[in-house]
Amino acid sequence: MAKRKGDELAAEESPFKPLSAPSAPVPPPAPEPSAAPVAMVPLESIPGIDPRIPPALRANGYGDLWPSQQEAAPLAVAGKNLVLAVPTASGKSLVAYLALLSKALKGAHGLYLVPLRALASEKYEDLKALGAALGLRVAIATGDLDAEDPQLARFDIVVATSEKADALLRHKAQWLTNMGCIVADEVHLMGDPGRGPTLEVLLARFKQLNPSAQIVALSATIQNSRQIAEWLGAAHVKTEWRPVQLREGILYGEAITFTDGERQKVESGLEDASLALTEDSVRKGGSVIVFVSTRKSTEALAEKLVAATRGSLTDANKAALAEATASLKGSDETSVEKRLAKCMMGGAAFHHAGLRNAERGLVERLFKAGHLKALSATPTLAAGVNLPARRVVVRDLFRYDVNSGNVAIPVLEYKQMAGRAGRPRYDKVGEAITIAKTHDQRGEISASFLFADPERIESKLGTENALRTHVLSSIASEFVGDEAELDAFMKATFYAHTSDTWVLKERTTRVIDFLLENELITAQGDAFQATRFGKRVSELYVDPKSAVQIRAGLARVGEARLTPMSFLHLIASTPDMIPLYLRKGDEWLAGVAMEREAEILVPQKHGADYEFFLAELKTASLLHDWIEEAPEEEMLKKYGAYPGDVASKVETARWLLYATEEIARIFQKEATKPVTQLAARVQHGARAELLPLLELRGVGRWRARQLWRAGYHSRDLLAQASFADLTRVQGIGPGVAASILKELGRDPEAEAPAPRSGQQTLWE
Repeated sequence: MAKRKGDELAAEESPFKPLSAPSAPVPPPAPEPSAAPVAMVPLESIPGIDPRIPPALRANGYGDLWPSQQEAAPLAVAGKNLVLAVPTASGKSLVAYLALLSKALKGAHGLYLVPLRALASEKYEDLKALGAALGLRVAIATGDLDAEDPQLARFDIVVATSEKADALLRHKAQWLTNMGCIVADEVHLMGDPGRGPTLEVLLARFKQLNPSAQIVALSATIQNSRQIAEWLGAAHVKTEWRPVQLREGILYGEAITFTDGERQKVESGLEDASLALTEDSVRKGGSVIVFVSTRKSTEALAEKLVAATRGSLTDANKAALAEATASLKGSDETSVEKRLAKCMMGGAAFHHAGLRNAERGLVERLFKAGHLKALSATPTLAAGVNLPARRVVVRDLFRYDVNSGNVAIPVLEYKQMAGRAGRPRYDKVGEAITIAKTHDQRGEISASFLFADPERIESKLGTENALRTHVLSSIASEFVGDEAELDAFMKATFYAHTSDTWVLKERTTRVIDFLLENELITAQGDAFQATRFGKRVSELYVDPKSAVQIRAGLARVGEARLTPMSFLHLIASTPDMIPLYLRKGDEWLAGVAMEREAEILVPQKHGADYEFFLAELKTASLLHDWIEEAPEEEMLKKYGAYPGDVASKVETARWLLYATEEIARIFQKEATKPVTQLAARVQHGARAELLPLLELRGVGRWRARQLWRAGYHSRDLLAQASFADLTRVQGIGPGVAASILKELGRDPEAEAPAPRSGQQTLWE
């Protein structure tokens, strides 16, 4: 229970460590970005704009141009390359839409690249509505990476993740080479080790495939956005203007000191700083997001935030939250869902990657609608969907690193979180607040975050795992055919634009040696060609090193006692599967290693690498428990894996098992059948006996198990059941029963009982 001021509260030792110089002085006040009335420019006045575009934009809620858009919009409409670097929620998307719509109405196709599926869905909905008003067809592509998807050529605009677009190029999707406009959203993510190289290579390829194509790159405000513009041959537009004024401040004691020197007393009776800041804002009708560093922190804080939010709930809020929490209760409800539901009933919630996608979406919708008053979240929320709040509290400016201990978060990450403050059309001012426990901390926070510039974006393409993947794909897709063409392409990357090319050349040479040694490519003189194996690996979108490891494991199939664990551990040991962390209490894995030794296709690691082997084995064990239908609560306790973690591992496992099946078709055909069945079990999280039942629409693993327990072990037995028989099975309501019968060739309407008059039974 949260303590009120005046309660006894032990002084908490500060975890804040000096960033550079101790007791950094507070810099002089800087001018705040103004939210005063500004001169707006009508959409219709943009030079050369198609007259059909402004009415379509206005019909979908867009108004006149903000100052952050006025310089960029004419360039976008004119088909110029453009890098737009402006703060979060400052209207970047409208500029991108202007470019795409202008090109599409002239018959040129457009591609909108995003880093995340959730963001793809958001942009797709926006563009679909605009497209409908203009007679343009809009599609979204985020799924199967082993498909050319030729039907996408029929659409005027395609929204896709970078990985999907890269996969399409690997499959030689010719329609992509004719793009008239490419938008790269969140282009500063080129500095991300995971997603960055793919985005960078994509942009470099599009530049070479169609030099006349328009490239519009959208970025947060970073130090070297002009350098990205130079690389792309683009105009550079940068501004700090926001439609909602952002005020950054530090809470010290009972008052916030803002960067303009103004002090504001926090009106709350709660002792905890995060709770006090939340209650102070919620009482005034504002919403709050509190960013913390770990998932456990989000959950613990959300439970406390209820003390700051419960009193502000209206009857309408309570009714909406009651309905929403009821939807969280399912057949496999975990303690996480129960904890979330309890918080939500009090007007607060937590948001992190361990939640299921549906749960995160539910929390986001309720927060946007104003039913949830406060969220505690990890920083991933700041880089995802558009979810602003009146006040953002960045509680944790440090995070734990296994090698370095507590380290300061990047300034760019802080700015991204702070940028979520201020809801356009709802707030005149947004507040981003940090917390200091000492006077020295206040100075350090001010100098190191509030007044600091975001870091430069550095290319991550130079890592060998990134180069392995993209060099092979360049050769396999025949984008490059020899050493000279490869060198020319590499020199066109952002890495080469900003770094010494001899370093890139040296690393590229090592990668070529790896690909040759492992028979992924062949060489005749300076000419390269992908082997059948190499071409398929590129199409499968796996790390070449993963493919080589899978091939080596398949070669040992005749030596091992084959079980599902054989293949689960094989894929868990590849670079493409991020293993689960080892925790205190995971000593049981040593016993599993001994018990499963005869089943393992990958030689057991020893010495310094033994812990890596155990982490891989732990990941494989989680997947094995999943296909044995272990309850998710049990998996949470045993592995520390949230439902969202399980879903993520399952998705990766399905992809890698599919790759294993395809590689087996080349080298070890007898392994394809067990791998195919295992992939189906991983997809559904079920034992093999349920697979025939799981082919039925609307029947997941829980319903399939209920049908099995009721004696329906096959489709033939189900075909003999009556409508009434099926509805007596737990979890099989009239709708599902009707669907099953229809799929089995029966007429459910002829068998369902006639509805009775008067009061009806409410079925699920």
